[in-house]
Amino acid sequence: MARFETKVLIIGSGPAGYTAGIYTSRANLKTILVTGEQPGGQLTITTDVENYPGFEKGVQGPELMEIMQKQAEHCGVKVDFDFITEVDFANRPFVCKSANGNEYVADSIIIATGAQAKWLGLGSENEFKGYGVSGCATCDGFFYRGKTVCVVGGGNTAVEEAIYLTKHAKKVYLIHRKDKLRAEKIMQDRLFANEKIEVKWNRQILEICGQKDPLKFVEKVILGDENGNKIEEIALDGVFIAIGHRPNTSIFNGKIALDDEGYIITEKGSTKTSIAGVFAAGDVQDKVYRQAITAAGTGCMAALEAQHFLDN
Repeated sequence: MARFETKVLIIGSGPAGYTAGIYTSRANLKTILVTGEQPGGQLTITTDVENYPGFEKGVQGPELMEIMQKQAEHCGVKVDFDFITEVDFANRPFVCKSANGNEYVADSIIIATGAQAKWLGLGSENEFKGYGVSGCATCDGFFYRGKTVCVVGGGNTAVEEAIYLTKHAKKVYLIHRKDKLRAEKIMQDRLFANEKIEVKWNRQILEICGQKDPLKFVEKVILGDENGNKIEEIALDGVFIAIGHRPNTSIFNGKIALDDEGYIITEKGSTKTSIAGVFAAGDVQDKVYRQAITAAGTGCMAALEAQHFLDN
């Protein structure tokens, strides 16, 4: 087991984590970043990213994460491909242990472990992720101009995404496994008033079908009832899963203040958590925007606040 001592330990390696590392290293603070089980986070399963500034023709998600990693390392961040399994925030310096048996001792910590979209759990869903199956309408809706898509879910997020997608798609199906929505009444009114949206009640996706060779793309979905009996097929080009997100905070349960959904609670307008010296950035504390650019912004905030904390 190796023991590493550092001024700043960053847990997580998406846009929030890498941006935080760039800023702390440029402030001459020794920084170690532990990547987590999925280095690069959710962007590593995103193909085209056209809404991140600085890339005229867009950039592939994995490529963007590789660029950020190299920039962080160039600034002096030590990147460890490992993941934290245990944290102790009871006393400073803070102590964290990893899956590889390493121990990290840090004067301050920035948590940037992100969140994961909840998925249906279908094999065909996993096969077409990034090729017609998405967990973010804001990120990928632009690619479906004039096409037909569906949104799966019945809460505010699903309704908001269905309405948003009508800005691009010619037809949007909302597929919900029950006979009524959970979304707020005003959101439902807007949904039902939109002529581009058709709701498929008491339906679930049994399978997502499409071409796999030479190009991979979605062509249709097979819908069934609650018992899994096939009901109908719908020809479409994209499937958006909107059944919620799950923050990656299981190891922080009982160690730091979380809300009832598991997101880390931060002070308004800040990345400060309930533990002095511990900061949270990106999707692990943001359930509203969930964009790469906002994650990077809060990564910058966390780094500046960590620097101020250490200076004082």
